[in-house]
Amino acid sequence: VFKGLRMAGRMGAAKATVQNLKVQAVDPEKGLLLVTGAVPGNKGSLVVVRTAAKKGDVK
Repeated sequence: VFKGLRMAGRMGAAKATVQNLKVQAVDPEKGLLLVTGAVPGNKGSLVVVRTAAKKGDVK
């Protein structure tokens, strides 16, 4: 690899949204939330968890 050669790769910590993950367990004493599935981000990073319900999704 030569210095300054442009190569493929990912940049930055872009916001990612993952849907349909299930909460398996909650440990309020330790402040832990056990989630099944792939959670984006690095180890130790903050994750926002909210309901998957969308407005106007009634059939």
